[in-house]
Amino acid sequence: MKIIHICLTGSYNDNWSYQDNLIPKYHKLDGHDVTVITTIFINSKENTGYEKVRPGEYYLANGIKVIRIPFKQFKMNIVIKKLRLYQNTYQKIVGEKPDLIFIHGLQFLDIYQVVNYLRYNRNVKVVVDNHADFSNSAKNFLSKNILHKIIWRYCAHLIEPYTTKFYGVLPARVEFLKNVYKLPAEKVELLVMGADDEQVRRAKNEEVRKEIRKKYGIKPDDFLIITGGKIDTAKKQTLLLMEAVKQIENENVKLIIFGSIISELKKAVNRLVDGNKIQFIGWIKSDDSYKYFSAADLVVFPGRHSVFWEQVAGQGIPMVVKYWDGTTHVDLGGNCEFLYMDSIDEIYNKLVNIINNEDKLNKMKYIAETRGMEYFSYKKISSKAVDL
Repeated sequence: MKIIHICLTGSYNDNWSYQDNLIPKYHKLDGHDVTVITTIFINSKENTGYEKVRPGEYYLANGIKVIRIPFKQFKMNIVIKKLRLYQNTYQKIVGEKPDLIFIHGLQFLDIYQVVNYLRYNRNVKVVVDNHADFSNSAKNFLSKNILHKIIWRYCAHLIEPYTTKFYGVLPARVEFLKNVYKLPAEKVELLVMGADDEQVRRAKNEEVRKEIRKKYGIKPDDFLIITGGKIDTAKKQTLLLMEAVKQIENENVKLIIFGSIISELKKAVNRLVDGNKIQFIGWIKSDDSYKYFSAADLVVFPGRHSVFWEQVAGQGIPMVVKYWDGTTHVDLGGNCEFLYMDSIDEIYNKLVNIINNEDKLNKMKYIAETRGMEYFSYKKISSKAVDL
């Protein structure tokens, strides 16, 4: 089967561990002919901004074809960029002759070019996913009432007659499709994000766990907590986690934090780092996150949702995460516990309760391994669109 993945709502980095990288990867591994049509923008190395790359066509090492297309050039460039109008979208689709089009994010006006192609190729299957909800989108009057409720809703209804399924990648994003874009409920489903099965298998090796722990002076009998991701104003709760761990008197409890950090918070983080109990190791490659999480006894995400939540669930590791309405799908019956307040005391009490209760931790781990690794497997997730 020839599958095109269209990723035109933002940046796209080759070989990263995001959903729009891993679903194409597993489509390719399943024997399909796969092309990604995307923008000329990539995230900077530490995921702190955007960089431009050259437009053109090339192949990744795994055989996936990547086509990068620039914005159209008009005097009102700011409008073109905001509405996402690209050069030669229609021609690139025609050249690929797809059997299935997987659209990652419908928030680009050039979706009408996809529709133009589908009008004359009604046998092509289409699925669309959505990564927008009220935690990351529609935060001001203009965004909510003009962009989302008029322009992007128009895009949604333009593609709807040709689409088999609209997928929200979180429960909150399923509701966004139904309530903001007013799409028919029977066409909308949850398609979770997950973990790269190959990376999970490699990280499960006991030697990997030992290597990471040894590198940072973590003894075999230490209880290691790990958290990771971008530390910014939306995820300042990492500082509360550091304070809570600092208060735990058990010297065998250790915390490792990785990720990028905004300049305004560097002093506050460095003040809490002591080189022994709490270590901040900076940015790491996305693939290496699997190794680091595998070294943990418990992973904690005290702030806003990130793709790491599903990854860790797919690695079969117990978690403590912040409660957000519409993101509780990571709980498969006890593999994780929730934090309800931005409070040092709540984090402290939650951690101590788990650390001092071996039966509780073992139960969390059992559910994580027996349910999480199956449910959040990208191999299984990627097959869902093809099975349609």
